[in-house]
Amino acid sequence: MSFQFFNEDVGLPELNYEVIKKIMKGELRSHKVLLGSVNFIFCSDNYLLELNIQFLNHDYFTDVITFDYSEGRVVAGDIYISIDRVMNNSVIYQQNYMDELIRVISHGLLHLLRYNDKEEEEIKMMRQKESQLLNKVKFSL
Repeated sequence: MSFQFFNEDVGLPELNYEVIKKIMKGELRSHKVLLGSVNFIFCSDNYLLELNIQFLNHDYFTDVITFDYSEGRVVAGDIYISIDRVMNNSVIYQQNYMDELIRVISHGLLHLLRYNDKEEEEIKMMRQKESQLLNKVKFSL
């Protein structure tokens, strides 16, 4: 199976997708799971807001929503990423836009690997793993 990248109502970001795929596959191997079909769908705030309302009953903007279709040791899912929200957050948190985008891509994958971000300790672990993946991607470019 594979990682695939799509766009809905925005342009497809200019990323080194091969490097991202390589790093993400390595992360799956380190968790001893197999890759099913993982789709990253880049979209606008409004598109993701509609999904957030329709499927999660949340009426607010978010940067990423992960739909997990994993079964057993096979990781699969759809990861929707708002390019608008990533751009906005990069300004708010004074981060490079591409770094923030890779961090959000990593965040979605980590949810498929059963990482959560509801409690303080979970958030701390999630941020640490995001940073590790971001650094691996940056080191590989």
